[in-house]
Amino acid sequence: MHDFPAGRFAVWATAWLTGRAAYDDALDALSGDTAHRVSGLPGTDGAVSLGSALSALRGLGERRFRLVLPVPGDVRGLPSLPGLTHLALESGQAAVGEGLVLVPEALGPEVVQWTAFPLDGAPPVAPPVEGSLRALSGSLDLAVGDAARTLAGLDVARWNPEVPALLAGLGRTAPAPALPDDHDPLAVSVLGRAQRLAAVLDLAMADAPGAAVNHAQAARRDDALRPLSTAVREAVAAAFNWVPR
Repeated sequence: MHDFPAGRFAVWATAWLTGRAAYDDALDALSGDTAHRVSGLPGTDGAVSLGSALSALRGLGERRFRLVLPVPGDVRGLPSLPGLTHLALESGQAAVGEGLVLVPEALGPEVVQWTAFPLDGAPPVAPPVEGSLRALSGSLDLAVGDAARTLAGLDVARWNPEVPALLAGLGRTAPAPALPDDHDPLAVSVLGRAQRLAAVLDLAMADAPGAAVNHAQAARRDDALRPLSTAVREAVAAAFNWVPR
């Protein structure tokens, strides 16, 4: 939950399409040290490079992409297309444009496979309503405090000994991935804190090898942490989807 290639695609593709970032800067920010390939792009056969896909967006009429973070029971913002919901739920993320949806899948630490879904004929879907960054920042601060109390009360450290170190640093500012130069500093701050909390939740909700966690304990843990997970999803989506007005 702490890596969001679809978020980086949404923010940098939008910045390039709206003239706020140069093509080379957008491609460098998206690619990094990872190989990317895109399949299913209209007008192409087989897989193409991420650079080719980015170049094709304007010709396909795209103007903006949004990050959507679907979970079972909440797929708001995802168009209804065969195969899309299943793949997006498996990935946990999608970049949704006006005529195209792209879903990333990590094929190891150095390769990301993107599947493109053209929206021809699909009914339009309104994007989820997002709260203001200031309100979400406040909610995230409350979630950080709740996380500390909840995880301590559940004695998660006994189940996963890696949690306390991350838990101790929840209140500190965390670096966010490279974002366009004109991105709101508050969005950058919200994203850094949300990703730190996401890393804690990833460990807290995983059963460490040899941990004596019974079904009832795991159910209590998951129920208690679900609101925090929701707060992270909302904050991450809003931070990546911010655009200058």
